[in-house]
Amino acid sequence: MSKIALIVGAGSGNSAAFARALAAQDYRVVLAARNIAKLDALCAQINAHAISCDATLVDSVRALFDSMQQDVGTADVVLYNASAYTAGPVTSLDPELVLDSLMQTAYGAFLVAQQAAIGMKQLGGGALFFTGATASVKGFPNFAPFAMGKFALRGLAQSLARELGPENIHVAHFIIDGGIASPGRDLNDDDANANANDAELEPDAIAQTYMAVLKQHRSAWTQEIDLRPWVENF
Repeated sequence: MSKIALIVGAGSGNSAAFARALAAQDYRVVLAARNIAKLDALCAQINAHAISCDATLVDSVRALFDSMQQDVGTADVVLYNASAYTAGPVTSLDPELVLDSLMQTAYGAFLVAQQAAIGMKQLGGGALFFTGATASVKGFPNFAPFAMGKFALRGLAQSLARELGPENIHVAHFIIDGGIASPGRDLNDDDANANANDAELEPDAIAQTYMAVLKQHRSAWTQEIDLRPWVENF
């Protein structure tokens, strides 16, 4: 029987690359996002199942896992990829937009992790992954809300790794330290290919790392890993 993977906050970049990599390894893939119409092409490509979900709402997240359980089954692998940010000087930031950024980046991750852990405990194990960013470890000027959310996400991942690891649930946090190359660009067009010098992270390369961590033996689990282009300063 195929294992099941859920990606929350699915889109066309690194999450889509991970979805394709999972499907290539015979995982049944479920994609969740607020707007699932954007996922039609990917669903058709890998025979994935899409479910609409607002990760910031308790009932919506519960409904996501209930629907997945009914239609597909319990997730062996869950990636939380959703986030949002608002930028600007602290004196002029919109408090409502700051709250939305925190809700999508951190609180939604907690809600998804809670439901994922319930299912994985029943399975006797699993993998729970979180997509971080440079802001997970370093706050930049005018990006306080994003740093707040990503710092919280990292703290959640660290806490859950210690709590759930002994229950055979692999929790890992991936710091994506750099810009991600745009998917679907024409690699033969020098003008359109802004990543000709590999100055940005390729989504498929990120997915390879997700898969490598997923396949780790539990005697040598990675809890956190950072990825950056060879020319990125850090």
